[in-house]
Amino acid sequence: MFARDALSYSALPLPDRVEMSDDQMLVAAEAFHDTMRRRHTVRDYADRPVPRTVIEACIRTAGTAPSGANHQPWHFVAVADPALKARIREEAEEEERRFYAGGAGDEWIKALEPIGTNAVKEHLTVAPWLIVVFAQRWGQFDDGTRYKNYYVPESVNIATGFLLAALHHAGLCALTHTPNPMRFLNDALGRPASEKPTMIIAVGHPAKDATVPEVAKIKKPLSEIASFAE
Repeated sequence: MFARDALSYSALPLPDRVEMSDDQMLVAAEAFHDTMRRRHTVRDYADRPVPRTVIEACIRTAGTAPSGANHQPWHFVAVADPALKARIREEAEEEERRFYAGGAGDEWIKALEPIGTNAVKEHLTVAPWLIVVFAQRWGQFDDGTRYKNYYVPESVNIATGFLLAALHHAGLCALTHTPNPMRFLNDALGRPASEKPTMIIAVGHPAKDATVPEVAKIKKPLSEIASFAE
């Protein structure tokens, strides 16, 4: 992406200026909140396919996220191949069985009880797409030499948030899944050692009988998640 001899600063006039009145800003902010509050983490998926073009558009949105030094230290692998999804599920469930068998500790397992999860991850094979998020520890110049990436977890987390919002905006449901450890994903997906898998996102349409945990609808009020110093 970068050339070692082309790293100088060059200013560009702001290309996409958005101007709104205060009232318009509030309407837009509240409309987006109304959209996002209807986002649900779904574990029950329909067998309805999702076009690759939709997944591509959502990943392009993720790619617009800000990042440390604009290095964009992320890579998204979108998986629809049934055999590959089955392999991912098999290895993820192996890690999950260890997790629920005691690896997580009693307190963590107790905290998960209201969510209703267990070691069975059927969504990994039923959902039409899995998007695996990788964080790139370092990049390469066009001549093959390495350069360091900065604020990698922060940058990848922001991009993943963009992706989840884009998927919801496109009318899709998603489930974030983080088996630990996840190094098996590098082998399964042919990703280099410079990349660390951070998340598996199952993507698709909800099944007709899909449910969500009741507790998932309980969100902290603004007074608990924000403070204002004016």
